[in-house]
Amino acid sequence: LAGLGRRADAVAGFVTDVMLALPHLLLLLLSFMLGGGTAAVILAIAVSHWPRLARILRGELRQVMAMPYVETSRALGRPRRFVLVHHVLPHLAPQLLVGVLLMFPHAILHEAGLTFLGFGLEPSRPATGVMLAEAMRHLGAGRWWLAVFPGAILLALVLAFDLLGGSLRRLLSPAEARL
Repeated sequence: LAGLGRRADAVAGFVTDVMLALPHLLLLLLSFMLGGGTAAVILAIAVSHWPRLARILRGELRQVMAMPYVETSRALGRPRRFVLVHHVLPHLAPQLLVGVLLMFPHAILHEAGLTFLGFGLEPSRPATGVMLAEAMRHLGAGRWWLAVFPGAILLALVLAFDLLGGSLRRLLSPAEARL
């Protein structure tokens, strides 16, 4: 947003900081207010997870806009649109892709937690949170495996996305590829 002006940058920074100050427990409230279900969970997770990525991208944008090649391009009379499309976007696209991919494990855990507590997906939907909630009813009867296997699947899914995101980050970052 630094390319769009200082005022837009300040507004974006303020909105991001306000959203970061809100606790994740608002996920429960937001999901409950929207009546639960798939759309409510997606919206609640999206509303609570975008500020972290926005802050990272805003910092990267400010750093790229201060680079000498961007300043040179602007000094040569290139329009803002050209600078954003040819210099800034190629630098931010990998950051955005990796950032979204690395947010998936956190979002998956939040979806499972919301569903487990009854504020998420409907019980008829196949979801890890639903399976864990059902398994809790059978733990007293000694059927521990009903909770272990969905929990292990949730853990494996989160670790797989984390591994994929880390690998993609190393692939797209030449500086880290040499380490």
